[in-house]
Amino acid sequence: MPKNEIVLIGIGEVGGVFAKGFLRLGFTVHPVTRETDMDRLAQQVTQPELVIVAVAENDLNLVLNELPDSWRSRLCLLQNELLPDDWRGIPSPTVISIWFEKKPGIDPKVIIPSPLFGPQSTHVSRALDRVNIPTNILLDEDELLFQLVTKNLYILTTNIAGLHTGGTVSELWQSHQAFAKRVAEEVICLQEALTHRSFDKERLIAAMLLAFEGDPDHRCMGRSAPARLLRALSHADRLNLELPQLRDLQRTAVE
Repeated sequence: MPKNEIVLIGIGEVGGVFAKGFLRLGFTVHPVTRETDMDRLAQQVTQPELVIVAVAENDLNLVLNELPDSWRSRLCLLQNELLPDDWRGIPSPTVISIWFEKKPGIDPKVIIPSPLFGPQSTHVSRALDRVNIPTNILLDEDELLFQLVTKNLYILTTNIAGLHTGGTVSELWQSHQAFAKRVAEEVICLQEALTHRSFDKERLIAAMLLAFEGDPDHRCMGRSAPARLLRALSHADRLNLELPQLRDLQRTAVE
């Protein structure tokens, strides 16, 4: 039987929130850093309740490739820009779309409840409740996909549009709505191509606006905004998508 143990891969700000929550539930948390020999640790922690992968999205593929086989059926994933193809070959992971912000020395700031789905959703929800972070356990994979695409829409629209407008999410929508909609529609087009699914665009934009309302003063352009635009256009090139507004933003940034 699994022991009362959690493996935490990545111990940055978000990982620390999960560690604190599970420690308050009485779990033993085993941290994994870049220097940790995961195969050796897996020989000691053979059946953890959960293996939380809290690394940045750019590091996810490397971690999954190096993951010990005995841990692969116990994963919890939480990366930004996450989609089902990212966990292909992983049996039934628990997936959470993070809607809280954690900066050094400051308590987590909740934007909206974080939706999650998968076999260990209850454990994750209870742990985050211990650190005052609300969650919403989803009932099916279709709703999980919608929620992941909603988060991607929020992140990519605000970051990419913010390269041009700067400012906050509320200012983006109040002062640059037509432009923001063009960016959002192209982001949705990209998400549909990446997932091989079609979505209710108005429902997606309405869900994004709920997140805008949850933190209207959130800054649009993070440090990763240029990289997000380049990654989006790399996907577009591979999928033969036009995305003229995003390409125009890239040309403007280069000039």
